[in-house]
Amino acid sequence: MLHTVNKSPTSSGSLWSALRVAAPGSPILLLEDGVYAARPGSRSEERVLSVLRSHPLYALAPDLQARGIDRLIPGIRVIGYEGFVELVEQHPVVPWI
Repeated sequence: MLHTVNKSPTSSGSLWSALRVAAPGSPILLLEDGVYAARPGSRSEERVLSVLRSHPLYALAPDLQARGIDRLIPGIRVIGYEGFVELVEQHPVVPWI
């Protein structure tokens, strides 16, 4: 399952809810305001680092750019729309909105 998270971790518990049910190894994609979870130095950085131990974590490049985020927590993979489509083709999607 691909879990997509589009809400900021400071305004929603969507990311943490997704992680409670996501099987180890399931990819997590941060998009829209969800990309705020990828910023280093944020309150959620330690939790995000723990996520990276058991899940591949992706952030959508256009959403990072739109929000002026140019530095990421190490280990988060940046993908474009092509990468997003590839993930959707490979996994059933569970949106956390």
